[in-house]
Amino acid sequence: MATTCFSMTIPIFKIRFFLFSCFIGIVSSQLSPDFYSKTCPNALSTIKTAVDNAVKNEARMGASLLRLHFHDCFVQGCDASVLLNDTSSFTGEQTARPNINSLRGFDVIDSIKSQVESLCPGVVSCADILAVAARDSVVALGGSSWTVQLGRRDSTTASFSSASDLPTPLSNLTQLIDTFSKKNFTTEEMVALSGSHTIGQANCVRFRTRIYTNTNIDSSFATSLRANCPSIGGDNSLSPLDTTSPTTFDNAYFKNLQSRKGLLHSDQELFNGGSTDSQVNAYSTDPSRFKTDFANAIVKMGNLSPLTGSSGQIRTNCWKTN
Repeated sequence: MATTCFSMTIPIFKIRFFLFSCFIGIVSSQLSPDFYSKTCPNALSTIKTAVDNAVKNEARMGASLLRLHFHDCFVQGCDASVLLNDTSSFTGEQTARPNINSLRGFDVIDSIKSQVESLCPGVVSCADILAVAARDSVVALGGSSWTVQLGRRDSTTASFSSASDLPTPLSNLTQLIDTFSKKNFTTEEMVALSGSHTIGQANCVRFRTRIYTNTNIDSSFATSLRANCPSIGGDNSLSPLDTTSPTTFDNAYFKNLQSRKGLLHSDQELFNGGSTDSQVNAYSTDPSRFKTDFANAIVKMGNLSPLTGSSGQIRTNCWKTN
């Protein structure tokens, strides 16, 4: 007998959750790990080679490519809207407060797109390139791999206002939980995804308030940061998000939080006497659990409202619509 997403035998109080589960299942079923196996069989290997080379040239690029995928999916879904430049009809997402002078790696994505287009014109979407590049970046920096679902299409518009709602470095724990909850992530998944800050760097302007005013910070750590981030000026001076192993995807980020050495205010909020302290403790002693939970959470993130079928388009250039 064929199954459906509705049955009169389901209790009323479970219908909402059941329908949501069915919807997620439907979306996931439209994506497939072998989507390009016949139409562009060398796409994934081409992306991996390009990412490996970019990360080898600059380890920080791995974190930047991972962040592009996150900032894409949290605004309009995983549709490569974050890559679109401003046009006369809309203001893109790159100049929204959480992104301006922060997002990078666009040139790497453009280069990958050009290589893939030369192999299979009009086949591989920019949104899928972002998803695969994020996975390959984590692997290149020592993290675990995961199966990337493919078949997303690219949007023809972007949303400056929605990008402004991304979590900020000043977010407290309640705000972080609420922001991720709106995207149907549990608190546990939010903590796992926050572990992406085990790689990468941040501008002084994003942590200045913390190192000069916060009390939940190791004093020697704050002092060391002030040398490169004065109270006035030096906004773009960089410091690693993970002071222990900034170019290795490991669990050191959580150990740093235990020592009150989270770079961003929002980082340290995960370990500040609140409901997520126990999970930080667990990840600090069990790196395998963290990597597994992170992989599961980012696969879920990749399923946020993708455009499939005839929706959207396959952009020839990631920075503009066709």
